[in-house]
Amino acid sequence: MANSNIQKAISVFKSDGLSGVVSHTKHYFNKKQSLKPKTDACKDILFINGCSRELLSQPPRYRISHQQEQLELNGYTCDEIYYQGIDLKYVTMYQTFIIFRAPMTDALNKFIKQAKKYNKTVIFDIDDLVIDTKYTDCIPYVHSMKEEQKIQYDKDVMAMKETLQNCDFAITTTEALQRELETYIPKVFINRNTASNEMVSLSQKALKEKKESSKIKIGYFSGSITHNADFEMIQSVIVETLNQYDNVELHLVGELDLPDELKQLENKVKVHPFMDYKELPKLIHEMDINLAPLTESIFNEAKSEIKWIEAALVQVPTIASDFGAFKKCIQHNKNGLLCSTQEEWKNALKLLINNVEVRKSIALNAYEYVMENCITMYTGHKLVNILKENVSEDITFAITKMEISGGIIVCLKHASILQDHGYNVSFMSLYDTVNSYTYMDHEFPVIPLDKEKLDCHFNKVIATMWPTVEMVKDIKNIKKRFYFVQNFETNFYDFDNPLKKEANKSYTPMEDFTFITISKWCESWLKEKYGQDAKWAPNGMDLNRFKPHKRTIGKKVRILIEGDCGAKHKNIDESFKIVNQLDKDKFEIWYMSYNAKPKDWYHVDKFLHKVPYEEVAKVYESCDILLKTSLLESFSYPPMEMMATGGYVIAILNDGNKEYLKDEENCLIYEQGNIDEALNAIDRIVLDGYVQNTLYYNGIKTAKSRDWEAIEEDIVNLYK
Repeated sequence: MANSNIQKAISVFKSDGLSGVVSHTKHYFNKKQSLKPKTDACKDILFINGCSRELLSQPPRYRISHQQEQLELNGYTCDEIYYQGIDLKYVTMYQTFIIFRAPMTDALNKFIKQAKKYNKTVIFDIDDLVIDTKYTDCIPYVHSMKEEQKIQYDKDVMAMKETLQNCDFAITTTEALQRELETYIPKVFINRNTASNEMVSLSQKALKEKKESSKIKIGYFSGSITHNADFEMIQSVIVETLNQYDNVELHLVGELDLPDELKQLENKVKVHPFMDYKELPKLIHEMDINLAPLTESIFNEAKSEIKWIEAALVQVPTIASDFGAFKKCIQHNKNGLLCSTQEEWKNALKLLINNVEVRKSIALNAYEYVMENCITMYTGHKLVNILKENVSEDITFAITKMEISGGIIVCLKHASILQDHGYNVSFMSLYDTVNSYTYMDHEFPVIPLDKEKLDCHFNKVIATMWPTVEMVKDIKNIKKRFYFVQNFETNFYDFDNPLKKEANKSYTPMEDFTFITISKWCESWLKEKYGQDAKWAPNGMDLNRFKPHKRTIGKKVRILIEGDCGAKHKNIDESFKIVNQLDKDKFEIWYMSYNAKPKDWYHVDKFLHKVPYEEVAKVYESCDILLKTSLLESFSYPPMEMMATGGYVIAILNDGNKEYLKDEENCLIYEQGNIDEALNAIDRIVLDGYVQNTLYYNGIKTAKSRDWEAIEEDIVNLYK
């Protein structure tokens, strides 16, 4: 099957040119190639292949399969997808993307933009100078194309350049390619072509077979008809050598136009068809000398040393052009021979033909060098280091569900700040099935909190509520675990509730967690009760969302009650015990709750249910007084948000608000259960202009002191 496809590609190339191969490849893959990864698991790296494996097998084998093997041998998990099957959902499923020789399309453009929006790293990989027509115009066959084919081909080449320039950096194979690519993209790294474990294994098997020919076989493995000019460069030397030595044979492998001079020596010339790479080691091993000529051009200078590697693996010496990658990798007269002139090629052939010991010595040196430096098993660390040093750092928040609450809002704000600072920030959710979540002007990927589908590495994962601690403990491949403590969740439950015990256990996890918090109260009890040293940063708010205005107390005063009446510690019943005693003609009661609905006995004039977070500020701005009766909070946002709009706050003091609430200064505090004191506080605000002015100005001052912009660096430092 592989041979027939290769022959088909060659036939198409001859008749329709390179653009014809491209168009036939697209048609073929629409029918044949898998357009999605094999699993739906989240992995480290997705290779996006723009080069047909069936019609152009060698480039993706070396640049995708072999690099993937390098990474997997170092613990990374990878997938491959053909570029025409790209889908935005894959942006969520993978941390990093390597695009190999894919021309820009609308779908790929959207994919790259989405990845960059998430601060995920997009890398371009290329093994040939097919990124600008100024290079491809150096290929003789390009000029033989029909006009319309040439136009399409040039368009595809320039589309490849567009993909390159939209990536974060590039990886390539040779110094010449690196030099040229750096004129298009600032950062370019070299990860040379290497032989896979399979290639090594096939070569080892070939080495066990004895050479039983009395002939000295010279092999030229052309690969494709694009190498005609390379062979023509040394053709006269080859003809002279064949005429000079009766025991020398020339073996031509692949698609090469046989010149008339060699047709006259057909008894000494053996032509082999283009063959599957799995068959090559056996045939190369049968050779005594391997030829690797290259004519000098910028295009050829960029080519890699693959031919030398493949011959070295089966201990066959190579004579190569003293040029490009060969010059970089081959040490002349030690692990190969380098030639620049016809005379040097003639002398090199003469030396190896006449001296079997020299052949063996050079071949063995090449074999030892390649086995140490040019196979995937021992070279992956170079690619790993490139990724470690240049891929954006990932931070993942583990949550139960993306439902708006004070704690989730804080996580979302921290995530937004981290994203603005260049981090690749994700959310890992137990119950959500969406691929992304938008908070204000930030969007985050959401992945399932399912350890069976998390086959990737995480740099930092943050547990956010006690149920997520155990889940984070169970996930493998996390470099650093955090626990973001925002409240004393043990006290969310009664003593007869088994969840109280489970919540309490989360503060003494057996695994190593770094504790962080935005509450001085939490910092204190974590140390006193559980011996945990927590990193602290102040909590903040986005003042741009809140527009302060001085309230004019009119005939009807609007009081806002906020919180989940189903949560005992929110103490919402007490709020309604207070407002139910007010004159309904003078007071209007609004109740805002994300989850629970009001109880039957509550007097509610307007119920605000599941208000989108971006609309919450308007609710505060529309009310005069916030009555906040919570008994337990980590950091209580509603009073701060109400003050930011210029409204007035009446509250019970608790550990989550005492950081900033000051009685008679920016709010009025009453004692829990003292209904009359709370009613008196309402009357004072309604009737006393001095109280109104004091609370208004000091409230705005308090809110400004917690502006997120002023504490961004503190937030970022929490996660270092």
